[in-house]
Amino acid sequence: MGSEFKNGGYEMTETGTELAVAKRREMRGWDLVLRVAAVAFSLAAAVVLGVNKQTTTVALTLVQTLPPVDVPVTAKWHYLSASVYFVVANSTACAYAAISLLLLSVNRGGKKRVAMMIVIFDLMIIALLFSSLGAVLAVGLIGLKGNSHIQWHEVCSVFGKFCNQGATAIGLSGVASLVFLVLVLIAILKLHKKR
Repeated sequence: MGSEFKNGGYEMTETGTELAVAKRREMRGWDLVLRVAAVAFSLAAAVVLGVNKQTTTVALTLVQTLPPVDVPVTAKWHYLSASVYFVVANSTACAYAAISLLLLSVNRGGKKRVAMMIVIFDLMIIALLFSSLGAVLAVGLIGLKGNSHIQWHEVCSVFGKFCNQGATAIGLSGVASLVFLVLVLIAILKLHKKR
């Protein structure tokens, strides 16, 4: 049973298997494009936060009768354990996305075990990225807003560049997380269509 259509004035007939192969190639193409995007966004998030550092001068009043003393203060990404976790999680996601990209390129026959293993690892990476996003967002909000109940003052007014670079990294990692989520949704749709 074939479908007929005109292409450039010529009539062509495609069988059901040819259509299925074309759809499979199209889905594989999207899978590869999304994995390249996951590599790019997770790598960018890890690098942007991994090089995050700002030094500024803060006026420190020691005694009310004396003028304030200017003290240089530095904020670095590795001073916060949530940031370290974030960089490690995004580096892991980047490495995994690159490895899965290679596995999918080699697995052209479409072995089900390899595909299932990749989907399971995709889910694990989503959990890893979302947990690191939660950790770094919690610390970032304290840096942005402070917490008056426990006398933690906001620091983003002093370390503006540091906070902006951290927010950029959070956005990049969020996009990488969504890319992995779309990959899992595509795998679920493929599984549903096979039934």
